[in-house]
Amino acid sequence: MTEEVSQAVGTSLLTHLLTVGGFLLAVFALARLASEKRQPSNTVAWLLMIILIPYVGVPLFLLFGGRKIQRLARNKRPVVPRLQGIPAISPALAAQPTPHTITSTGAGAPAGGNTVRLITTGEQAFTELETLINEAKHSIHIATFILGRDDTGRRIINLLAKRAREGVKVRLQLDALGCLFSSRGFADVLRNAGGEVVRFMPVVPLSTRSSANLRNHRKIAVFDQHTAIVGGHNLAHEYMGAQPLKKRWADFGAVISGPAAALLNEVFLADWSFASRQPIETLRGEADSTAVRTEGDSAVHIVASGPDVHGDPLYEGIISMIQEAETSILIITPYFIPDEVLLRSLIVKARSGKNVTLVIPAKSNHPVTDFARRHYVRQMTKAGARVLHHTGRMMHSKAVIVDDRIGLLGSANFDLRSLFVNFEIGVFLYSEADVRAMRAWADELLATCSEPKPEPRPRTRLLGNLAEDLSRLFAPLL
Repeated sequence: MTEEVSQAVGTSLLTHLLTVGGFLLAVFALARLASEKRQPSNTVAWLLMIILIPYVGVPLFLLFGGRKIQRLARNKRPVVPRLQGIPAISPALAAQPTPHTITSTGAGAPAGGNTVRLITTGEQAFTELETLINEAKHSIHIATFILGRDDTGRRIINLLAKRAREGVKVRLQLDALGCLFSSRGFADVLRNAGGEVVRFMPVVPLSTRSSANLRNHRKIAVFDQHTAIVGGHNLAHEYMGAQPLKKRWADFGAVISGPAAALLNEVFLADWSFASRQPIETLRGEADSTAVRTEGDSAVHIVASGPDVHGDPLYEGIISMIQEAETSILIITPYFIPDEVLLRSLIVKARSGKNVTLVIPAKSNHPVTDFARRHYVRQMTKAGARVLHHTGRMMHSKAVIVDDRIGLLGSANFDLRSLFVNFEIGVFLYSEADVRAMRAWADELLATCSEPKPEPRPRTRLLGNLAEDLSRLFAPLL
């Protein structure tokens, strides 16, 4: 046998083995996909990718395809924000559909005795954060998805380092993917000052086979276990800063003082214990028993969502809000890719004559999601809902207001990834004054919005329709 023939046989054999190996991997992936309880649209999207482009689809599914990962659930303490001595809300309020639905899933109960102050600008967000960092006496616990390597991120890191040198216990948790370029050397100034910095779910090396897909999108800052900032703001100049920035994103959050802040601290400690491998009992042993105290009369429901939470309490709470609406539903979100249940619930409400309004950015920072949302927006409009575009700058705000009676804010977007994959945090507000304040902020935002422009004429929109169809097909994977 000549050398050329030997090489040809070897190449043919290798190609055959790769083909058989790829086929077996595809079969394995399909079997695993069929065994998991997923949204039908999610299953179809992965199915098409695995079958049509197996050499891409199979590795991506094995890397990113997990949702509720059993190993993770065993290793990470389940997040159920509960503490002893939390002031309860009235039985009448607790029995209302939304709080009752959420607590029935096994989530914690709402807490009374809080004060809530809304954050409506990036400059206010930075001022509140800087002030609370400076005023903290014992502990500073911050979790963020993005830490920018910019003036905002650098100023926050330096300020945290200063407080750590002064003896305050400073803990900074960074999502390993969102902070890929700022979680190591950029944060060393804080580490060198005695502060602690951990990365949540390192991507390289992968800590689990699906760790690249499981991102901690929660944004929480808790000071002395008593006052907390929660919402959509990341620690970067697009979201917040000391000086006004023309292109700064519109975002939303709140400062909460009282028992609800202690519950947010419980969520942080559970995440920190997992990421740092420090026993949560030791972390809780540092707690100041006098930190949890009544501050006001606001009823607040802290609801965590993600692979470390039994069921889907945040999602079911949103469904309950929508289904119990009697007059109006206002949804403000940067990305709108709902599942079928959410979409149909909104469509039914719009067709029944309820005032359903959706506010989205005219152009988001993710063009693919803009194409994917077009189908859902069109369905909403046909049903009689009002869709408005926020123009001029990116809108990153996340809020739901129903009947001017119940409000929701937090880190979760109105899309499949936030609702079913990411680690997220939601804050339901039940007190009239707090929801009224949310509505006043929303009205100011609505005043800056406009009706969307008509879609392009048929002869010019062929490529747009193709992009929309492909984006919608793979929307569950975004």
